[in-house]
Amino acid sequence: MDPAGVFATSYQRDQALIRTRKQLVALIVFLIALLLVPQVLGPRLVSMGSVMLITAIVVVGLQLNTGYAGQVNLGQAAFMGVGAYVTAVFATKTGLPFWVTIPLGGIAAAVFGFIFGLSAVRIKGFYLALTTIAAQFLFHFLVLNLPMSWVGGSNGMSIEPATFFGKRLADDASIYYLCLVIASIMIFGAYGIARSRHGRAFVAVRDDDVASGMMGIDVVRTKATAFLIGAFYAGIGGGLWAYFVRFVAVDQFTLLNSIWFIAMIIVGGMGSVTGALIGVFVIKIAQEGFTSLGPTIVEKLPFLGGDVVFSVMNVFLGGVIAAFLIFEPRGLMHRWNILKRSYRLWPFPY
Repeated sequence: MDPAGVFATSYQRDQALIRTRKQLVALIVFLIALLLVPQVLGPRLVSMGSVMLITAIVVVGLQLNTGYAGQVNLGQAAFMGVGAYVTAVFATKTGLPFWVTIPLGGIAAAVFGFIFGLSAVRIKGFYLALTTIAAQFLFHFLVLNLPMSWVGGSNGMSIEPATFFGKRLADDASIYYLCLVIASIMIFGAYGIARSRHGRAFVAVRDDDVASGMMGIDVVRTKATAFLIGAFYAGIGGGLWAYFVRFVAVDQFTLLNSIWFIAMIIVGGMGSVTGALIGVFVIKIAQEGFTSLGPTIVEKLPFLGGDVVFSVMNVFLGGVIAAFLIFEPRGLMHRWNILKRSYRLWPFPY
């Protein structure tokens, strides 16, 4: 619902992302704030911001795959790992720049995801989730059993910092700006996909794939495309992760990471790109809070130990996710939309 007096006079205007001047001003202010993060915050928070941006790319891809197209995907971390390893291999073996290796990692992950997307043609729901879990184990099996000269095996791979016109992007601020630029491009593209005919096909297949097929939508292609796009986003995020950490290991991309990605879109709101971003922010802030408080708790209560604190964090966050599924299954974005609609209708709620 738009504010009173705001209405579209064309289809293009109706599909526009920014519809009012206030939204444009808010977006500009938000982007300026993101640009100023390295100047006003410390290295730790800047590094945390880079992690959030990388995670946002991966989770937005999962939102397109699961939230919009309805294809349950528990292998997003595996697709991210494929992108990270392919990026690292091309960077170390060929010396290609990051603007080539990161897209190559995204393409490799898209191909890997497309293979598992083909299985979504005949299965759905719980069985599809089990199939995507197989992608997670297949990824680990391949990395650990391929020759060590290829991907490093269990020892992982080191990667040199990215360079841009001869400047090494090795410090926290440089990596943050790299992540911010790529994340902005990918998120803008996600909004475009969601508003395109592909996004409408995703939603139609999610709601009823039989009816969608009767309406002329190619259900097979739509499901496979959803996996391909979601895996491509994960591969781009994995390539950025490789340059951020400058070390890639198989234990960085586990099934637990895939579950957290699902949790982020549940908390933020299924079927909303903005909801995915909100979920990333909320979950990452909660995780960082527990990580920061952990040493203090162990110091005050030494009998607990670090493992207990880590377990308590997982139990608490798991309880938060369960609470959202029970009391707010449509996520924080749905609650925000209700609040915004109430504000625009006030004082005439009828």
